[in-house]
Amino acid sequence: MGIRSDQKEKTRRSLINAAFSQLSADRSFSSLSLREVSREAGIAPTSFYRHFKDMDELGLSMVDESGLLLRQLMRHARQRIAVEEGIIRTSVNIFMEFIDGNSNVFRLLLRERSGTSSAFRAAVGREIRHFIAELTEYFQITTELTYEESYNQAEACVTLVFSSGSEALDLDSFERTELAERLIIQLRMITKGAYFYHKERVRNLVSDKFSSSR
Repeated sequence: MGIRSDQKEKTRRSLINAAFSQLSADRSFSSLSLREVSREAGIAPTSFYRHFKDMDELGLSMVDESGLLLRQLMRHARQRIAVEEGIIRTSVNIFMEFIDGNSNVFRLLLRERSGTSSAFRAAVGREIRHFIAELTEYFQITTELTYEESYNQAEACVTLVFSSGSEALDLDSFERTELAERLIIQLRMITKGAYFYHKERVRNLVSDKFSSSR
């Protein structure tokens, strides 16, 4: 990559970081202006268009990046299972660490998931489907569940985690720790429920097969 390409990527990164830095509990992406994002990034507003077509394109890039960052962390959690306390506790701990250190990143995903822009809603929905697909694959590899069962468990887990994440944003450290412990229990209940649901289905299938063969 040449010097010009390096500089272009550096400026693009500065714009993304500038936009993230201006998000807060009281400020959503839709309230940001091109001018103030450019000023925060240290470039002229006219230079913005060398990197993004408009603010919507910048926002969509931020959604994609947010989802990718969180998915990478969750993959890391699954890799750490061999040396830590288990996949659920490790995943929840990493997720809460992510929210603590990247609250604006998670706020973007939450807000745009139900925002007014159909393009943003579609982008966040796509990221959530990626989460569900990766977790479905993990369950299929590590359990006896069918694809349908794995998918339903993954969807329930992702829905619960995102809901807890939105609550965690407004909690202090003690309250967030309590929430994390409740989330761990709830995820374990979903996991056990999926296990026993699968076992019951297998027993019923065997019983039906035996009855029909008599």
